Amino acid sequence: MESRQLLSHHALNKTLDRLAYQVFEQHIEPNDLAIIALQPRGVYLGRRILERLKGLYKTDSISYGELDITFHRDDFRRRDELLVPARTNLEFSIEGRQIVLIDDVLYTGRTVRAGLDAMLDFGRPANVELMALIDRRFSRELPVQPDYTGRVVDVVTDETVKVNWSDDDQNNEVILYGSNKTND
Repeated sequence: MESRQLLSHHALNKTLDRLAYQVFEQHIEPNDLAIIALQPRGVYLGRRILERLKGLYKTDSISYGELDITFHRDDFRRRDELLVPARTNLEFSIEGRQIVLIDDVLYTGRTVRAGLDAMLDFGRPANVELMALIDRRFSRELPVQPDYTGRVVDVVTDETVKVNWSDDDQNNEVILYGSNKTND
């Protein structure tokens, strides 16, 4: 399988800084702001954005939660493999809040739809914005568009975008994996 690096560790960090600053510019006061990261992969991005926002706002009191969407997926009963839910951690009310919903790769839009459904179990926010590190814009099945985008990538169906987060936060990168198909 062929692969190529879309974002190096350095470029990814610059992108994360830019995304956090865009949220900061849009939401001058963090009082009504809440960051909600979608389990499982959006959590890695959400935690990094949260840390950057804490520095920009100069406060530790930004509301942050992690949301499991397993039972809200439209393919929940169609999958052959057993889906194991992750832990939802929302220890604040989202009622009337400005929400930034975070996921790493926006593909078909179905994960975001499930995230919206799951989030509404916790209240009715005033507004929801979407942040995606990678937007695979030509793969959308639902009318979902990010408000904050790290990078737009035009890929074909048999290509995969993978965000690799390292435990030590020193070797993060985004890789595009392609197929090894040859035209006969």
